[in-house]
Amino acid sequence: MFFCLDCSSPLESELRSLLQQRIMVLDGGMGTMIQQEKLEEDDFRGEEFKEHPLSLKGNNDLLSITQPAIIYKIHKEYLQAGADIIETNTFSSTSVAQADYGLEHLAYRLNRVSAELARKAADDVTKQSGCKRYVAGALGPTNKTLSVSPSVEKPDFRNITFDELVEAYTEQARGLLDGGADILLVETIFDTANAKAALFAIELLFEKTYERKPIFISGTIVDRSGRTLSGQTGEAFVVSVSHAKPLCIGLNCALGATEMRPFIEAIGKSTTAFIICYPNAGLPNTFGGYDETPQVTASSLKEFAMDGLVNIVGGCCGTTPSHIRAISEAVKPCQPRVPAADAFKNYLLLSGLEPFRIGPYTNFVNIGERCNVAGSRRFAKLIMAGQYEEALSIAKTQVEMGAQVLDINMDEGMLDGPTAMARFCNFIASEPDIARVPLCIDSSNFSVIEAGLKCCQGKCIVNSISLKEGEQEFLLRAATVKRYGGAVVIMAFDEEGQATDAERKVEICTRAYKLLVNKVGFDPNDIIFDPNILTIGTGMEEHNDYAVSFIRATKLIKETLPGAKVSGGLSNLSFSFRGMEAIREAMHGAFLYHAIKDGMDMGIVNAGNLPVYDDIDKELLLLCENLIWNRETDATDKLLAYAQNKGKGGKKVVQTDEWRKACVEERLEYALIKGIEKYVVEDVEECRAQVDCYKRPLHIIEGPLMNGMKVVGDLFGAGKMFLPQVIKSARVMKKAVGYLIPFMEKEREEMMAASGSTEEMDPYQGTIVLATVKGDVHDIGKNIVGVVLGCNNFRVIDLGVMVSCDRILREAVTQKADIIGLSGLITPSLDEMIYVAKEMERLGMTTPLLIGGATTSKTHTAVKIAPCYSSPVVHVLDASRSVVVCSQLLDEGMREEYLEDVKEEYEDVRQEHYDSVKDRRYLSLSEARLKALHIDWFSVPRPVHPQFLGTRVFECYDLNSLVDFIDWKPFFDVWQLRGKYPNRGYPKIFKDKTVGVEAHRVFDDAQLLLHRMIDSHSLKGRGLVGFWRAQSNGDDINVYKEDGTVHKNTKPIATFHGLRQQAEKDSSSSEPFLCVSDFVAPVDSGVADYIGMFVVGVFGAEELSQQFQTQGDDYNSIMVKALADRLAEAFAEELHARVRKELWGYSSDEALQASDLHRVRYQGIRPAAGYPSQPDHTEKHIMWSLASVQEKTGIALTESLAMTPAASVSGLYFSHPQASYFAVGKITKEQVEDYARRKEMSTEEVERWLAPILGYEQEP
Repeated sequence: MFFCLDCSSPLESELRSLLQQRIMVLDGGMGTMIQQEKLEEDDFRGEEFKEHPLSLKGNNDLLSITQPAIIYKIHKEYLQAGADIIETNTFSSTSVAQADYGLEHLAYRLNRVSAELARKAADDVTKQSGCKRYVAGALGPTNKTLSVSPSVEKPDFRNITFDELVEAYTEQARGLLDGGADILLVETIFDTANAKAALFAIELLFEKTYERKPIFISGTIVDRSGRTLSGQTGEAFVVSVSHAKPLCIGLNCALGATEMRPFIEAIGKSTTAFIICYPNAGLPNTFGGYDETPQVTASSLKEFAMDGLVNIVGGCCGTTPSHIRAISEAVKPCQPRVPAADAFKNYLLLSGLEPFRIGPYTNFVNIGERCNVAGSRRFAKLIMAGQYEEALSIAKTQVEMGAQVLDINMDEGMLDGPTAMARFCNFIASEPDIARVPLCIDSSNFSVIEAGLKCCQGKCIVNSISLKEGEQEFLLRAATVKRYGGAVVIMAFDEEGQATDAERKVEICTRAYKLLVNKVGFDPNDIIFDPNILTIGTGMEEHNDYAVSFIRATKLIKETLPGAKVSGGLSNLSFSFRGMEAIREAMHGAFLYHAIKDGMDMGIVNAGNLPVYDDIDKELLLLCENLIWNRETDATDKLLAYAQNKGKGGKKVVQTDEWRKACVEERLEYALIKGIEKYVVEDVEECRAQVDCYKRPLHIIEGPLMNGMKVVGDLFGAGKMFLPQVIKSARVMKKAVGYLIPFMEKEREEMMAASGSTEEMDPYQGTIVLATVKGDVHDIGKNIVGVVLGCNNFRVIDLGVMVSCDRILREAVTQKADIIGLSGLITPSLDEMIYVAKEMERLGMTTPLLIGGATTSKTHTAVKIAPCYSSPVVHVLDASRSVVVCSQLLDEGMREEYLEDVKEEYEDVRQEHYDSVKDRRYLSLSEARLKALHIDWFSVPRPVHPQFLGTRVFECYDLNSLVDFIDWKPFFDVWQLRGKYPNRGYPKIFKDKTVGVEAHRVFDDAQLLLHRMIDSHSLKGRGLVGFWRAQSNGDDINVYKEDGTVHKNTKPIATFHGLRQQAEKDSSSSEPFLCVSDFVAPVDSGVADYIGMFVVGVFGAEELSQQFQTQGDDYNSIMVKALADRLAEAFAEELHARVRKELWGYSSDEALQASDLHRVRYQGIRPAAGYPSQPDHTEKHIMWSLASVQEKTGIALTESLAMTPAASVSGLYFSHPQASYFAVGKITKEQVEDYARRKEMSTEEVERWLAPILGYEQEP
């Protein structure tokens, strides 16, 4: 038996190599060009179909037979316009689509002839140009759909089957391959189930008959909702089709490039494949035409390319050879996207309408068990009676109660299993609230499993297959599941039967794992083992260790079989106690608590009936655990006795109202933790009546209610509560808050009236847009924040849950939001928050961004989110802090100081985080250079020519002109005077209760001494500025004497050497790996660029300080040096402003305050050698030599490359708008050796100068 493990081909390797080198270009719209021919019915018919009974006008694919010259000409025009790949004219060439014209019998011929035409055009242009061109065989979506019923009255009805589509696509693919197609392109996918049928057909052909060819897959997002016509998100679509291992995946049609961007970005983050994007020429006009010019389309796609989003670009509806020519030219200088090497590595990826990712930090996954005819009497009764729509309500309840995957089982002797499974899956597809979660197709009959898989557009779990019928059958079934794109559950059975002890369970699972990975090519992450949860407490001694064996086997499987997950059917465990629901639930809760700790990832459970571990009666818990761990021989008898004595005949143990005797705060906390709604309103009212304790209704939320929810969060985080219990708690919270809202509204109105507000006046402090980010449905915390803010005179616009980035930002702009607040409870939400921050930065927004939710943290916000957005990003711990944060952000008097405080705190958090990362990973130097900042040097404006080239010396600079540029904060740091927020920084430090008076005294003394020194000329300012023609050459910057034409072999008069970032960034990050050379135009660009340099110093401070020292005046001795340092920095700041506005003049209309300069709010940078952007002090030698610094200014370098006088500042000037300060960070020995070669120094000497940034241990 043969299975393809390496599915690549020579052609795929060839294309992969090309795609790594450059962005390739696909052709444009075939239909657009055919329309320009203005063909009539007779043209479509030709001679062969003159007598055909049906109209053929509009059957564009038929033209490959009747008008081949026209199709050939269109192909050739696209190739000559720059297309590397042309699509065959076969969008509708399936028997299914051709049936509309009565030509279904022509399907194979249509595809073969079309492929041969495209092949001829590609080969002809290849010969003419010497550049190889490729043919993509186009497989369109057909005019029928597997996921949507064409009948409103019959949601389960389909007008085509999976098998019919497989047959049609097989015929089409055969024709395309026989006609010479290089690539198979499954495109314009509006229903993923149809695409899966096409991929299934293609895979069968490759397995049985044809040499493998590369597969491209392109979906269609129909509007800004970000979903396909059948309801899937782009990320879910990627998960659903990735089993086909496409070389490229992406989007086409329906949208223009601008509208498509967020969805292309989302897909790029979800795949390791290359990205293809061929949008329409904008959105259609009122007449269905397309008005977007080639230049506009090309400009948009160039932006995609510049941002590293795409590997192949082209056009769809409305695009022409002119569009393709413009696109080809626009992307030619751009670097291709570098696909992520390990997107969602170690994750089991599933999908319904939305993706579901199970990874290292995912909490226990609840697989809802009630849609099982063998496990739910109610469900079985409804299915047997044919009441499928009523049965859907059970599925919906399971999802609402917390099921993240839905198990469907139709194994019943009196039921036609395959038919029942297909019908129910079709009903589920019609119900988005259910269809959003992945399905677990559960059956012991493989034909039932296949029936379910054929109806699901998402990626399902198959439950299950095993080795009990031998390896041959096991491998065949596993290969079939893989072809459908499913994950698979393996039961611990083999030819000898069911494994009961831990060793046999692990032995069977290991054997199955090796077969799946090594022979079938299964992704280990798609393998789920069920080591059999067997019944305990049966009274039979040999059963007593069953629970222990499962837990032990789980631990061993997770340790020895990388990537594999573990699941189990929980109800089997307590089958001995059927009818005693309280006992069974307690057993399940206790068992799961321990099994999860040892690695159990998921389980088939009744999502609504799992108790909290800490809530189980302590006596009952001990009895359950004694039975589970087999601690006592009579554990079963003791548990039964408990049930009979305390469980009232085996029914649920009755909850007492003993807790009602506690104080009201404890009662509210108890009700939240237990999920008891019954008394919450009366308890909240009791709190409200206690005016001394709770002056405002808001205080009840911030006090006892929030305290209860914090306990819930702690229990959930510790694995002692499951998602269904958290949902119950949230419902109690909602009820309590809902009761308080009218009182808070009344209070707000009274506050407005008391302040004299009128209706005409805006009563709000500001407008805040809140949203739970895309992919997350949790909103209770966000709702509380909204209420709290609303009660504090903020206008709150709550967008709800699952809100896309596009909508959040559109609403923020429309509503003129002052603040945007993002919320999320699950880990993937963190990535979405990063994406929102990046989009806000890309769009040039400045609105403050608040981050909150259970999985968020100050560290994550500081390390991952804040660096993506240059405007404020603040983590808000809980609702009670939101008011203070928002108030400070919107208070003009407090905002700047508050943000400075946050910025400093986050810098500390980041540094602490990076210092704690022991095993930091690094890119190779070549990889880092590939991911450099790629600036479009051909865009306008070009670099500005400085007012002069060479140097200009300032002999005796006017120090009075520098006083306004002094940044006083570091001055107070010298004296260790630091105010507490909000009284940090100058001049607010004077208001600080602790240090304010002393700070004022020191400042007054400084003013007197400063003006005395300036007026007496005790201090003198001297400096130099220079500009030169410069071009980058890799990580170096060459400086030239003349301003003429510069070539690569033009000899420079000096070379500055850069160091490049290498420390690996977050996998979802698209941040470049920077080097200062990135900010200067490359030598081979043909764009003339320049670099500047400055050295400034304040002379006389050392002598004056020594005089004070001699007089025993230590205070003024220190003061002189501190003031000289401030003047030197002010000199550098003032001179940089002159450079920007006059001497270089690239920002001549700048008008910034000194405070703005200190916060670097200008264009261009002035990095210093020895500082984060270029940590090598030896670069000062090059500066001093180039500009003859010591000879012209008297500013010298010591042996350790410190400057004298000490109050001196030096650096380089970069003018490009994208130039920014950055930290090189740690680097590898590879870069150190490369740097040493470039600088012609020994590696050992470079290591000595760069010791603080070495990312490795030096050899002794």
